[in-house]
Amino acid sequence: MTENKGLRKTLTPFMLWGLGVGYVISGMYFGWNLGLEKGGTGGMAIATIGVAMMYVTFTFSYTELACAIPKAGGVFDYANRAMGKNIGFIAGIAQIVEFILAPPAIAFAIGAYFNAFFPQVPVLTSAIVIYFIFTGLNIYGIKAAASFEVIVTVLAVGELLLFSGLALPKFEAVNLTHNSFPNGWNGVFAAIPFAIWFFLGIEGLANVAEETKNPQRDISKGFGWAIFTLVVLCVLVFIAATGIAGWEAIVYKNGISGETSDSPLPLALAKITGSNHLMYHLLITVGLFGLVASFHGLILAAGRSTYEMGRVHNIPSFLGKISPRFQTPANALFGNMVIGIFALLSGKTSEIIVISVFGALTLYIISMVSILLLRKNEPELDRPFRVPFYPLFPIISLVIAVVSIIAMLIFSFKLGLIYFSILAITFLLYRTFKSSAP
Repeated sequence: MTENKGLRKTLTPFMLWGLGVGYVISGMYFGWNLGLEKGGTGGMAIATIGVAMMYVTFTFSYTELACAIPKAGGVFDYANRAMGKNIGFIAGIAQIVEFILAPPAIAFAIGAYFNAFFPQVPVLTSAIVIYFIFTGLNIYGIKAAASFEVIVTVLAVGELLLFSGLALPKFEAVNLTHNSFPNGWNGVFAAIPFAIWFFLGIEGLANVAEETKNPQRDISKGFGWAIFTLVVLCVLVFIAATGIAGWEAIVYKNGISGETSDSPLPLALAKITGSNHLMYHLLITVGLFGLVASFHGLILAAGRSTYEMGRVHNIPSFLGKISPRFQTPANALFGNMVIGIFALLSGKTSEIIVISVFGALTLYIISMVSILLLRKNEPELDRPFRVPFYPLFPIISLVIAVVSIIAMLIFSFKLGLIYFSILAITFLLYRTFKSSAP
């Protein structure tokens, strides 16, 4: 395979908005409600407000980096420039962990949706089939992949607005205040990973900078409109879903206690319409698009992240090759799919989500330190977009991310140990092979 012309530039601001929202939107449909079990409505609300502050300040800060250094590696490239190759490598691995491990959890949820309609098809079978389909679509071309992403994202956003329109008229404030703080401040910290799930993945927008027609101008528009959309949807979904019958009704399958559910919105809507109503079935059907949008979008971002690490030989170099036919990082996409399917087969989806969040928080911390260092050490760097209220925004994001990762280590120590072991082992391999290279 010959070294080729590079990634094709086809993305517009509207496509970037679709990608940014699409990466994240599955978090509105499932997973976040499990934070209510930890903290109740009060604890989860406090965690979500803190996390939303982190993401708003992070997004504006990360946009400055993405516009100044529009490279497919995202945080890997920013950290490499700000702090050198060793920290750059750690940032790149953290990013790969986040982007490769989030899709298996979403794939399992998609498989469960199909299983609800076609019980004869096993969940794992559906999940693996959709891995092949969407990896193939991403290999085929960025324009087709991004266009598909925009379509399913628009449908998913419309469905969330429809749900809110049906649920809010039935809202009762007493349902928000009932048993709202069951575990005190411990519940707030335990809910943090699930609050992060509301927004996890928006940073993937930076990884398509090299495929954007005018990255210095358009990336800021894509990031800005995406985070605005997501914050509005988060508030609507949280209030609408919990305000119908209390948080227990959208956490537990029986609405009281016991087995938890990954389908909070259908549980909430069933309280209003019943489970045989047209709107109920519409929500379940179109809700699938929200899961597909995030699954497909994160595959796209993961491919670029792995490609950039392979291109500079930090991981096996064949992963850094571009398909001469499609001009997409086909090897990286295929390699990520193989790892994702192995993770899927483990059946540990909730644990996979937590490890993915550890990767995301590491990315946020390193990128915020990078922006502070680059402002100090490279004041002359061309910055088409500058973060407002500097240095306040990156410092707020940095502090909340550090508090979050410490809280997660306290409440998920074993998974944190696994995550940091992955970083340590890959770093040792990197140093060993780099030092022995001619």
